[in-house]
Amino acid sequence: MKYRTIGSDPRTRRKVSVLSLGAMLFGSGTDEKTSFAILDRYVEAGGTFIDTANNYAFWVHGSRGGESEALLGRWRRSRGVGDEVTIATKLGGRPLTPSRTFSRDIEGLSARSIREAAEQSAQRLGTDRLDLLYAHAEDPSTPLAETVEAFAGLVAEGSVGLLGASNHRAWRVERARALASAAGLPGYEVLQYHHTYLRRRTDVPTLRSADGDLGVLSGDHLSYLREEPGLALVAYSPLLSGAYVRPDKPLDRELDHAGTAVRLAALREVCEETGATANQVVLAWLIGAEIPAVPLVGASSVAQLDESLAAVDLELTPDQRARLDAAH
Repeated sequence: MKYRTIGSDPRTRRKVSVLSLGAMLFGSGTDEKTSFAILDRYVEAGGTFIDTANNYAFWVHGSRGGESEALLGRWRRSRGVGDEVTIATKLGGRPLTPSRTFSRDIEGLSARSIREAAEQSAQRLGTDRLDLLYAHAEDPSTPLAETVEAFAGLVAEGSVGLLGASNHRAWRVERARALASAAGLPGYEVLQYHHTYLRRRTDVPTLRSADGDLGVLSGDHLSYLREEPGLALVAYSPLLSGAYVRPDKPLDRELDHAGTAVRLAALREVCEETGATANQVVLAWLIGAEIPAVPLVGASSVAQLDESLAAVDLELTPDQRARLDAAH
């Protein structure tokens, strides 16, 4: 396994593995025995960065979520896992009532919601301190200053370490960080978005935004990250739910454009040269990119996880990386 440091403050920064394990369906879509086996294998391989959220996975059984955090808490206690494993969670996107569908009826990022949700997440995870806490979704109804101050208050109390934002417009991230900086408060240091080798259209309207998908890493985000190298990027759904390697998994409509075929051709070429799977080349490309990302991979079996773990040791040549980058 390889590692990198996220965060700048010596009191809160974390050394984490360059491959993160997503626990979204653990305890709901993936049964406990299988989930524990995947978690055990990940840690055995040197993995130290696990991701969840307080609303995972409400849509499976029609709940409000929390099943993933609760399972991770049981796993931590049964295995004696402590500070050596960083567990990141998110708040702000939990439905207010049990549901199977995504809607605008969510907890949001008010000071009260942040405090209550953070306390509940810590209880489910069985910890006194959340290693990394994300704002999961934008909340235009709450002043940014209120959100910034609420997150900073948890850090000051020692109940939260690092702060992050997921599924936010670049300008909202920058405005929140500017507010924190001006007030001498800790701000977002980790950003999490959907990011992969294929380029997804970002202008297609969604339920939450007529301006396009808030969760997709855009050119604005990349430009911002290039100017702020201290920020860490976590890339969720990098393997497109298996679409790179499974003919029965069609690509989403947001990937239906001329550039996709060109990049897939470059990807196949590098796969043939390396003998690696498309999944492994994509993960290696993300880890070693000019703006490096920590890929966040899901797995429903130990075999799936092992394929992803092998990507950590895949070294793309400068020529291979240049060809992958140049494909449009």
